[in-house]
Amino acid sequence: MNTFLLATNASSQGNLLMIVAFIVLLAFSYFAMIRPQKKQNDARMKMISQLNKGDHVVLVDGLHGKIDSIDSENKTIVIDADGIYLTFSRIAVREVIPASSIPASTSEKPQEVKAVSENKETEKSEAPSETAPEKASETDSATETAKAPTSDEPKN
Repeated sequence: MNTFLLATNASSQGNLLMIVAFIVLLAFSYFAMIRPQKKQNDARMKMISQLNKGDHVVLVDGLHGKIDSIDSENKTIVIDADGIYLTFSRIAVREVIPASSIPASTSEKPQEVKAVSENKETEKSEAPSETAPEKASETDSATETAKAPTSDEPKN
C-alpha cells in the first residue's frame, strides 16, 4: 500500500512540473515574440497617424514620393512621385524620410538626366547613318546566298 501512495505522489509532482513548464513557455513566448511585435505595430500606427501634407515618404514597394493630400475618411493618401500622382492606402507607408536627409535640389536632377539622355540620343542618331551602307551590303549578300537554289531542289 505504501508503494501505491508513493507512486501517486510522484505522478502528481510530475504533472505539477509539466504545468509550471507550460506556463513558463507561454510567458517566454509572450515576452519574446508577442510584446515586441505589439510595440512595433503601435509605433507604426503612431507614425501613420502623424502623416502630414508635404512629408517625404517611402512606401512598402520602395516608391519614394511626397504626400500631396490626405483623405482621413477613406484612409488614403495621394503621393506626388516626380509629377505623377498616385493614391495609396495610408498603411502602405513604410517610413517617413526626415527633412534633413532630403537633398535641397531635387528639382534639378530630372533636368540634368534629361539633358544627358538627349545628348546620347543625338549621338545614337548620328552613328547609324554612317554605318547604314555597310550593314546594307552585308544583308544583301546574306539574302543572295540564302536565295541560291541547292542541287537537291527541283528546278521549275
